[in-house]
Amino acid sequence: MWTVSPPSGLFQYAKKLFLSEQAGRAQLAEFVRKNVANFISMANLVVGLSSVLCSLNGQYHYACWLILTGFLLDLADGAVARQLNACSALGAKLDDFADFTSFGLATALLLQAHGVLDGLLVIAYVLAVFTRLCFFSSGIPFTYRGLPCPYGASVLATTYLLTGGNLVVMRIVAMVMILFMVYQGFYPHDKVLESQFWKKVVFAGGVLMMLFSASHFASLYYLIWSTSYIIFPRALWSYKV
Repeated sequence: MWTVSPPSGLFQYAKKLFLSEQAGRAQLAEFVRKNVANFISMANLVVGLSSVLCSLNGQYHYACWLILTGFLLDLADGAVARQLNACSALGAKLDDFADFTSFGLATALLLQAHGVLDGLLVIAYVLAVFTRLCFFSSGIPFTYRGLPCPYGASVLATTYLLTGGNLVVMRIVAMVMILFMVYQGFYPHDKVLESQFWKKVVFAGGVLMMLFSASHFASLYYLIWSTSYIIFPRALWSYKV
């Protein structure tokens, strides 16, 4: 019986095709590893822009929940970048821009400026967030200068939800958050997903509250979480593995 052997060129072509597919998959996996944290920051940016649109259309309730979603995303992106060894200058800039959008512009719109004084407060809040993002470095590892703006935004968003949008209370809280952000005291780096187990549970609880809990209980949960960081930064939230 005669057997016909395939041309050697066909084997070479199949081998090259297989190797190129392997190389393509490896490049795709490396691209995802390097950029997954950037995708999370982009999601935070999109959430912030969506919150801005909601506020401009008078849908402040939805705007608040989008800000709280950005709060969770902001805690996750840095942890993912460090875990995958994918920190970069681009990622840091993207994270700052997303934070400014979600926790600066979007949060300030909750104050609903109806006059000159209200407008000045909105501008002051945005400038406080801008200043905080520009000059947060303390020179000490795992330490910030001034209150991280996601926590100020979380307090404002939950205050709006719990008070039904009482603007007098909102503006008082905003002034307090401005003072905390421009204050040059030290706050611990909030590596919630890289620290003690109970902090990871708090984060998971925030996700579950967002998805399944009633609005009032979820708002109270985030308010307690954020104010505990503001009032007891070192006693509770110092970075510990």
